[in-house]
Amino acid sequence: MSRAFVFPGQGAQAIGMGQALAEACPAARAVFDEVDEALGEKLSELIWTGDIDTLTLTQNAQPALMACSLAAVRALETEGVSIADGAFVAGHSLGEYSALAAAGALSVTDTARLLRIRGKAMQAAVPVGEGAMAAILGLDLAAVTEVAEAAAQGEVCQAANDNDPAQVVVSGHKAAVERATVLAKEKGAKRALLLPVSAPFHCALMQPAADVMAGALADVTIAAPVAPLVANVTAQATSDPEAIRAQLITQVTGAVRWRESVQFMAANGVTEVWEVGAGKALSGMIRRIERSIACTAISTPDDIKAALA
Repeated sequence: MSRAFVFPGQGAQAIGMGQALAEACPAARAVFDEVDEALGEKLSELIWTGDIDTLTLTQNAQPALMACSLAAVRALETEGVSIADGAFVAGHSLGEYSALAAAGALSVTDTARLLRIRGKAMQAAVPVGEGAMAAILGLDLAAVTEVAEAAAQGEVCQAANDNDPAQVVVSGHKAAVERATVLAKEKGAKRALLLPVSAPFHCALMQPAADVMAGALADVTIAAPVAPLVANVTAQATSDPEAIRAQLITQVTGAVRWRESVQFMAANGVTEVWEVGAGKALSGMIRRIERSIACTAISTPDDIKAALA
């Protein structure tokens, strides 16, 4: 059985996530301590006992979700499960950073600092209220791409996340995204709803943030991951550190090609996926993309026991 490890993106955050792992496993606790030290603040306190609105701020949610994923990885490692035994790693948007940290390509400290920079830069790229994202349900990528192009009318409107065969997210100027929701329904979408996000991620409006990340990534050491990364922007596997560096920059404005990434893994023999970190959103997407893949979500000590059993 060929296993891949995947890591969730923004939206999976919840108060208390990772706390049971930290209490049960010293190696998991050490990840939260390392992230706190890297950021010079007690992010762990916000994650476990803080306010959900504060945790959901992009600059907090991104390093917080990575910390929970890496804590789960460390807990798995204490039970003898190695990421190096996986066929691939992959992550949804910020989850790509978690995947790279899990696979030893980035240090936890560098990953936490990069995600804090990335979160702030993405938030600052577009004034609040000017951008939006919307989930289009019941249309495929080709149909949503047509809708986005028709809705743009000189503004930015792009397919940003190709999540599964019937869920594509569009991103761009607020008015253009609102036009896209109307056009999508006219084209037969089951639902088209604006998402509660603070910025229009993964579209051309994020170019200022991509420029910031190019500078931030220039000085960071990236090693070859112990398992190949299936990259968001290519839906192909790579272990080349310089290719990974370039893809992390492109990823800020580029689409998350999740459906194709899962299809790539399935075509290359993956029969089992472990979703490591908060929530189960990726497992749901994977089941809709490739029914042959068995999914296991790992976010608590009980999840680890059940997976190993």
